[in-house]
Amino acid sequence: MAGERRGRHSGQPQLPDLHARLRTELDRIDEQLRALLDAMDRMQGLLDSVVAISREVELTAVLHRIVTTAMDLVGARYGALGVLNASGERLEEFITAGLSERELDDLGDTDLPRGLGVLGHLISHPEPHRIDDILSHPSSVGFPPGHPHMRTLLGVAISVRGEIYGDLYLAERRDGQPFDVQDENVVTALASAAGIAIENVRLFEQVRVGAEQFQRLLLPALPDLRPFGAAAVYRPAAEPSKLGGDWYDAIPLSDDVVAVVIGDVVGHDLKAAAAMASTRNMLRALLFDQGSTPGALLARLDRILQAITTNPVTTTALARIEPEGPGWRIRWSTAGHVPPLLITPDGQAEYLTAEPGLPLGVDLEEPRPDHSRFLPPDATVAFFTDGLIEHPAHSIDESLNELAGLASAHTHLPLHEFVRALADHHPSDGHDDMAVLALRTPPA
Repeated sequence: MAGERRGRHSGQPQLPDLHARLRTELDRIDEQLRALLDAMDRMQGLLDSVVAISREVELTAVLHRIVTTAMDLVGARYGALGVLNASGERLEEFITAGLSERELDDLGDTDLPRGLGVLGHLISHPEPHRIDDILSHPSSVGFPPGHPHMRTLLGVAISVRGEIYGDLYLAERRDGQPFDVQDENVVTALASAAGIAIENVRLFEQVRVGAEQFQRLLLPALPDLRPFGAAAVYRPAAEPSKLGGDWYDAIPLSDDVVAVVIGDVVGHDLKAAAAMASTRNMLRALLFDQGSTPGALLARLDRILQAITTNPVTTTALARIEPEGPGWRIRWSTAGHVPPLLITPDGQAEYLTAEPGLPLGVDLEEPRPDHSRFLPPDATVAFFTDGLIEHPAHSIDESLNELAGLASAHTHLPLHEFVRALADHHPSDGHDDMAVLALRTPPA
């Protein structure tokens, strides 16, 4: 019996052994949990990165965001994206990130990498590569003078529509360790999303360019308006693929009289663009009736549009400038449009605010008020659309005051430079298209 008891006892684990095994098992579970949490963090970081890249609408911004995002995901000190040429054999663009100002200065005289050495190996072998020692790699040809020291490298190809667009390069993990398989996997996943983002931006750019070209074809080239000086500029909305409804026009009439119009059709689509073209053409025909006031012409235009079209609501400002004594007189009427801006020869800016009429397409019974103002020689009148001043963070009055100051500061410029200055430095947020037309009376 005693021997049996001893045998049974000797076959059971001792208490210290149980503690050791339990501690080992807990350590293993803790390590697995840490790895799981790290993987979850990486996956969340990857998802956040894909969303951030997809928000960019400029190709240069997308490429730079891809590089910096990949660096953040794997903790790399340096990153670069080499874009291949049409033949896919050489680099034609090289976007870098992580270089300090001093390192950039040291590389200031260095040519664009030509895709030789390790970079060339990655171009000709587009599968992912992890290199623990760049200089000992069989394809290495060393670094150019002034290049920062790099030992480890991770290279992943980016494909667009099945073709290699370029290679994403990451060098030197900040913790000093070589890149591992987890780094390779997350960067490979990012590269797949990057290819889609690049293709989307390319398509956006094609649509944006096409929309802008179509819009410009609908706008007239300003005719010779002598004795007046005239210039106009149109800028599309910042968002790709948006057609606009902004337009302008100017027509010389008899006896040194000129008619000027600017307008904006509600909407940003083909319907708005077509409505803009039909409205402008109808009004152009009406402008030759010099016996009617601007208000009467707008009222007639409103009746015609409502009788024969389904055009959306439209704002416009119509003016006629004619000789009077030593200067000129402007007669104008607005249909829900922002007022013209008058800049006198001494640089004083004043909006021609007066009783506005309703936009076209709202109420045929409402009268169209007319207004007039004497213009001295060498005065400038700027007509513009609300895309030049609208900003969600500013009131309209703030934007109008800022635009008036901008016009005063640049009124000494030739007219074509003056309208460009207003369009370049406008107080709006740029999310709507904008048009500016400026007319300058002859000097005394």
